[in-house]
Amino acid sequence: MATPFSIVVICRNESDGIAHTLSGLQGLSDDIVVYDTGSNDGTQAIVRDFPVRLVEGVWKGFGPTKNAANALAKHDWILSLDADEVPDSTLRAELMEWAPASVDAVYACSFLNYIGDQPIRFGEWGWDRHIRLFNRARVQWDAEPVHEQLQFPAAVEVLRLRGKIQHRTVRDWNDHRNKMRQYAQLNAQKYFARGKAAPLWKLWLSPPFTFLHYYLIKLGFLDGMAGWQCAWLTARYTYWKYARLRQLYRS
Repeated sequence: MATPFSIVVICRNESDGIAHTLSGLQGLSDDIVVYDTGSNDGTQAIVRDFPVRLVEGVWKGFGPTKNAANALAKHDWILSLDADEVPDSTLRAELMEWAPASVDAVYACSFLNYIGDQPIRFGEWGWDRHIRLFNRARVQWDAEPVHEQLQFPAAVEVLRLRGKIQHRTVRDWNDHRNKMRQYAQLNAQKYFARGKAAPLWKLWLSPPFTFLHYYLIKLGFLDGMAGWQCAWLTARYTYWKYARLRQLYRS
């Protein structure tokens, strides 16, 4: 018998894609929580057209906001998703029959990331994998403002799910560039708070190394021009991050 789990989705201003996500989640759980942190683009009206629970809350940073949303779920087992993520058919079938190996298990699955309608299969995103199914009584998100991670005791076992999460991460290249600039700012602030150094050599050497790593070593060139653009934008992100970090120290 399948074990019940809740699906928790965090969103803000996702009117372009939230209907696609919620359509892809129907029938997977008897408890789908959409935690909205202040949408003003019609997202909430779209959500209300689906048989889900819409909860309005405040943004507390990625980790704390996800923990607050998880606390509202009906079940302890949580499938944690962003508003641009949806399980593929293989993962759906697996979740319909899923039962945990133990309370100390967490489940990771691979991601298929898209830019617009184009899947990116290599480079930085080609081996993308994250833990998204877990028991909230055993694990929680950390308090990081960006790139949050799950915290769990050493006894927890990480298992794999066979299917993938389709991640419509950005609408186009302009959207991708804007998100990378935003993440660069947030990570620079995180590094500054931790006292992480920003030597000049990192500013100039890390970006080209990043590009070569993802374009050549991680086979990004197999994605054609999209692979080149992904590697280039990640290199630019690296430059923006360290440039902003040096600016924070100077000021």
